Amino acid sequence: MIDREAKIYIPGHKGLVGSAIVRKFLSEGFSNLVMFDSKSFDLRNQRKVEELFEAESPEYVIIAAAKVGGILANNMFRAEFIYDNLMIEANLIHNAYKHKVKKLIFLGSSCIYPKITPQPIKEEQLLAGYLEKTNEPYAVAKIAGVKLCENYFRQYDSNFYSVMPTNLYGPNDNFDLKSSHVLPALIRKIHEAKENNSDVIEVWGTGKPRREFLFVDDLADAIFYLFENIDARDIYSKNISHLNIGAGQDVPISELTELIKNIIDYKGNIRYDFTKPDGTPQKLLDVTRIRNLGWKHKTGLKEGIRKTYEWFVNNYKL
Repeated sequence: MIDREAKIYIPGHKGLVGSAIVRKFLSEGFSNLVMFDSKSFDLRNQRKVEELFEAESPEYVIIAAAKVGGILANNMFRAEFIYDNLMIEANLIHNAYKHKVKKLIFLGSSCIYPKITPQPIKEEQLLAGYLEKTNEPYAVAKIAGVKLCENYFRQYDSNFYSVMPTNLYGPNDNFDLKSSHVLPALIRKIHEAKENNSDVIEVWGTGKPRREFLFVDDLADAIFYLFENIDARDIYSKNISHLNIGAGQDVPISELTELIKNIIDYKGNIRYDFTKPDGTPQKLLDVTRIRNLGWKHKTGLKEGIRKTYEWFVNNYKL
């Protein structure tokens, strides 16, 4: 068991993922958490990040910081998505090595996998095909982070490794329609349609793509489990560069839309805009390895959406 007084740096602590990790670690008795507001502390700045590590000397690092968004944001801000994410992860991982951090966990994204690939997606399928064009810059940056961790282990024996979560949702999600992912975007669209007595809402694409969703507090639980029990050698000894984290099941976007519609009790109609992109046809992660290591998700999709919608209604300012 890791000392509850250990100093843990969690960049990205205010976001969807980071805030869930903070909640989990505090609930488990860890109180010495290093957290800085990203608006006043630019992780893209190499000098600033080095100064932080020199001043704080964290023993452990969990990287939840990233520039993220849905199809629209990824496609519109392509240069920002690759530059910002490359700089953030390179600065953090290199300084963790320089300052002898005991363990680092880097959070990637399931979009690192090829657009067309056998389902469910095994860890070995990384770099086995072409990426989805709409989020290619973000995916390339995240792949670089995975390879940074792997090769700092292989060259320097640094206890650094990566995890690839599936699509996440939950409290503190991004509900901005210009930059959000599909599930929070649907929650906001359908909620506003109900509030405004709209007869119809529009959803991008055909509704046919299948997506896997994991409640963010389940991800935090997985991170905590890995943090306590799994080291880099346990990952790389299996000849893989990272570990998938997911629910192991997916749904079509059309089914997800109907589920959210029923939870919100919206009586209007759904219209699909076939002129808009669908993205990858299916992204279901193979979670065999993490289950064999002893972890499995707990929150069903319906329960998770109810919790997320409750948080949205009580906390999000439109």
